[in-house]
Amino acid sequence: MSVRPLVFVSGLTLGDYVLWNWSLNHNHDVLALISGLTLPPLAVACVWLLVLTAMRLLARFGRRSARAGVGSTARGTTQGTAASAGSARSPRPAGAAPEEAPTAAGAARSSSRLAA
Repeated sequence: MSVRPLVFVSGLTLGDYVLWNWSLNHNHDVLALISGLTLPPLAVACVWLLVLTAMRLLARFGRRSARAGVGSTARGTTQGTAASAGSARSPRPAGAAPEEAPTAAGAARSSSRLAA
C-alpha cells in the first residue's frame, strides 16, 4: 500500500490551514470562509488515512512475526526429529508409526503455507 494519498491529503490540509489562518489575519473574509469550510473535511480525511495507514502497518508487522514464528517452529521440529532418530534417512521420531509421521509433516508444511 502506498502512502501517497496520506502525504497528498496531509499537504492539502496543512496548506488549507495556512491559507485560512493567513486570510483571517489579513481580513480576506471570502477566502477565510471558503478555506474554513474546506478545512474540517480535509482534517477528517487526513486523520482517517493516518489511522488506516497505522492499522495496515500493524497488520503487516503482525503477519511477519506470526510467519517467522511458524516457520522457525516447523523447521526446528523437522531438524530436531531427524537428530533424535539417529538416522539421516528417517525424519520421524523413534516411537512414531510410519502413517503418522508424513501426516504431521504435511500439516506443518500446509500451515506455514496458509500463514503466508
